[in-house]
Amino acid sequence: MFHERHSRTIAKSITWRVIAFSSSMIILYILTGNWELSFYHSVVIHSVKTILYYIHERLWNISNFGQELKTVK
Repeated sequence: MFHERHSRTIAKSITWRVIAFSSSMIILYILTGNWELSFYHSVVIHSVKTILYYIHERLWNISNFGQELKTVK
């Protein structure tokens, strides 16, 4: 059975958050016309979401659901 290392989960969390943060800022700016408001809103929301994503990934890593061990021939 293989488990994802914490460092990999953290790296995945950070790279996804960069993408999500950027898109949120752009969308919020389009909706509000205010870069400062868009930035602060994105910082708060994505800080919380990064933590929740990390927890979510670690909980899924505990589960064997949908995984199978492949053997090398």
